[in-house]
Amino acid sequence: MEDYIRILKGTKLFSGIAEDEISLMLSCLDAHLREYRKGEYVFRQGEYISTIMMLVDGELHIQQDDYWGNRSIISHISAGDMFGEAYIAPESGALLNDVVAVEDSTVIFLDAKKIMTVCSSACRFHSIVVQNLFFAISEKNRKLVMKLGHISKRTTREKLISYLSAESRRQNSSDFTIPFNRQQLADFLSVDRSAMSNELCRMRNEGLLRFDKSRFTLLLPEKN
Repeated sequence: MEDYIRILKGTKLFSGIAEDEISLMLSCLDAHLREYRKGEYVFRQGEYISTIMMLVDGELHIQQDDYWGNRSIISHISAGDMFGEAYIAPESGALLNDVVAVEDSTVIFLDAKKIMTVCSSACRFHSIVVQNLFFAISEKNRKLVMKLGHISKRTTREKLISYLSAESRRQNSSDFTIPFNRQQLADFLSVDRSAMSNELCRMRNEGLLRFDKSRFTLLLPEKN
């Protein structure tokens, strides 16, 4: 567990808390580690959870498959990201999506009830974590609203433009890497992969962008 203290210090949940305080909190919150192999399910749709999770190594996808096997990627979880917080309220119900390891990953589990209940010593850093949790949930809601903005566009091109523009702004560069391969990007934007690939090629031919695998460069078209 101590190997991941520095990573936790850089997360939103433990922002403003010293490394020695984080170490104390992990014990207070009954923290425990679990490792997952690539392709392994962390949780499956329909399960119930009572913990908040922090990914400290690897990558995860929150996704949903329909009856016929069509997949939608709800969100991408990177090292340092929190997940599971949407189910900490009473009567939250079962998980609506699957959580799958995209590569070998390590997850820290934290007791949600102990996060929300300030300990008897009323330690300063516990109060900060509760505040940070609120801010982190707010940011997650903002990201979901952004995704709704992408997928609500009418055409595949409009969805691509919306998503790639947002990534360019987020990374503060016209040259950036996205966390998806082609199939994953299609699943994230809820479009057909072949149609999306064809649209990307048309946009490249029109001088709007360049791409190599998951790396994109956005371009301004030359004026005639």
